[in-house]
Amino acid sequence: MNFELQSLSGKVVVISGATSGIGKETARLMVQNGAKVVLNARGSEKLQALQDELGADSVKYVAGDCSLPEVSRAVADEALKAFGTIDIVIPNAGVGLYGSIFDWSDDEVNNMMRTNFEGTVHFIRACAKVMVEKGVGDIIIVCSVAGFYGAAKEAIYAGTKHAQVGLAAGLDHELREKGVRVSLIAPSGVSTNFAFGTGRTPGAPRLDMYLKPQDVAMQIVHIARQPASVRMPLTTVISMEQQSN
Repeated sequence: MNFELQSLSGKVVVISGATSGIGKETARLMVQNGAKVVLNARGSEKLQALQDELGADSVKYVAGDCSLPEVSRAVADEALKAFGTIDIVIPNAGVGLYGSIFDWSDDEVNNMMRTNFEGTVHFIRACAKVMVEKGVGDIIIVCSVAGFYGAAKEAIYAGTKHAQVGLAAGLDHELREKGVRVSLIAPSGVSTNFAFGTGRTPGAPRLDMYLKPQDVAMQIVHIARQPASVRMPLTTVISMEQQSN
């Protein structure tokens, strides 16, 4: 029996948290593979720059906070208006605050909880409905290995990632019988500007041991290209120099 990966040519992909790190590299790689992408992040200038880089024929964007239902719905509307459908949903937006549970303000903590979990929920609610209606599609949730354990100085962050794990498991049971695959990708530390100033320091030596955002983007694309008969509910990605927990 021949095993052949699916082509992404012409597929329509929506990505949140798309202007840096994993989201940005995933957008680049999806376009390289022939996909059309609709990008979401809070900053319109960076979104415009990425559209300029990758080409307006392949890239559209909606600026705003995806934890707001109306913003996530605007992303879905833009994908349908520009490209006619949605094939792959990648909730990737995330915020990291490291330290004691007492270290951050109420607003900062609420922003992280809303972005990491509510942003995932509303992005899926808005963008995945069309896939359910046509009976095929992929949801690939960008989580973290922190979703499977709790460590000192990241209790709230880990809690938001635990919530994504539970969401993915429930959605898998709900949607796979409707033809929509739900995958969770859980990388360990990734060398990006994530959490700079809120627990990580630019230039810290340990960042050299971390995964590169391209490493995770390649795995996301690999998940999306699996044959229709194959599901990948959980993929963990850890660099050779990082410890497993």
